[in-house]
Amino acid sequence: MDMMSMVTSLLAAKAGGVQTQIVTSILKSNADAEKFAVQTLLGGQAAPSTANLGPGVGGNINITA
Repeated sequence: MDMMSMVTSLLAAKAGGVQTQIVTSILKSNADAEKFAVQTLLGGQAAPSTANLGPGVGGNINITA
């Protein structure tokens, strides 16, 4: 391999590493944004929201007899 081929291959490998870092960063950012959106929709709580359900659905039931 001549010197120019080695330099070119090293530069390509370095560029590939930078691209991988950028893609990883973007994917993490997207995952964080999705997590935030889900937490916002759930109202920051673990239980699902009952806001869009009809009246009486999801409420407590009094079963004492």
